[in-house]
Amino acid sequence: MARKVIDEPSEDIVANARKDRAERRGPFARVSLFIRQVLIELRKVVTPTRRELFGYTGVVLVFVCVMMALVWGLDQGFAFLVNWLFGTPTT
Repeated sequence: MARKVIDEPSEDIVANARKDRAERRGPFARVSLFIRQVLIELRKVVTPTRRELFGYTGVVLVFVCVMMALVWGLDQGFAFLVNWLFGTPTT
């Protein structure tokens, strides 16, 4: 049976963090620990290929255009509804 795997920090990172927390290090040591942990996590990042990057960019641009059209349509619809309900002011 397949189980759902959640992105969890590796056990050595957790053990190191607990050990460091128990030692109550100073502020510079805590910053150093944080930076080391960030670098360890950055090594896990997979960089997309050029083709994937262009594909993802295209998907985002299409989605943004669709959302802009949707918001524009709603804005026009609400403007028409308000003008119909309250009419155009006469001066």
